[in-house]
Amino acid sequence: MKISVIIPVLHEGEKINEILDSLKSAATGVPYETIVVDGDSSGGTIAHISDNSVITLTAPRGRASQMNAGVARSSGEVLLFLHADTFLPPKAFPKIVAALSDGCFIGGAFDLRITNNQWIFRAIARAASWKHRLTRVPYGDQVIFMQRSYFDNIGGYAAIPLMEDVELMRRIKRQGGRIIILHETVATSSRKWENDGIFYNITRNWVIQALYLLGVSAERLEKYYYKVKV
Repeated sequence: MKISVIIPVLHEGEKINEILDSLKSAATGVPYETIVVDGDSSGGTIAHISDNSVITLTAPRGRASQMNAGVARSSGEVLLFLHADTFLPPKAFPKIVAALSDGCFIGGAFDLRITNNQWIFRAIARAASWKHRLTRVPYGDQVIFMQRSYFDNIGGYAAIPLMEDVELMRRIKRQGGRIIILHETVATSSRKWENDGIFYNITRNWVIQALYLLGVSAERLEKYYYKVKV
């Protein structure tokens, strides 16, 4: 299987090459391509990329829009959606191939680790991993991967400004698709918790997800999600 790694970015010029370099230890011989989709029409992050083999393009701002645009340019049998502040574990690609090879699962994600050793961040990551194993609704920062054919058949990410990961997983569950949560952990940055405040971030996320599941539209919830509009 060839894996298409799709990275939606916005103002990630300082970090993008570190993320791209980290994919080599994740691949371990599995063929892959990397597609960076910039939500900045001027390509601010793309300008920092030093690897000429990376496919780059711009798309309207928003993770769903950017990831769908990346899929349209991809050629792999497996899609992997990677946030620009998240690192995959070593040998992640062979584990993905093994998980999808027998056809029992259409996709999956990883357990979560936050790159901050304070106890509160360890607790957040552990609680998130337990919750997503129970609900089978992982978030995007757990690095969602999926068979390309299934993603195309289900219609890709919905054109909504947030909760695109939750919405996709709800559709998969309704259609009887099975996902796997791998025990290996991805390492995501603690910056969003540190920038917005730990308890504010936790409370906001739980409230917004609850309201979304109760039927409040993602468009209405968007203005409550961002402290500062970017």
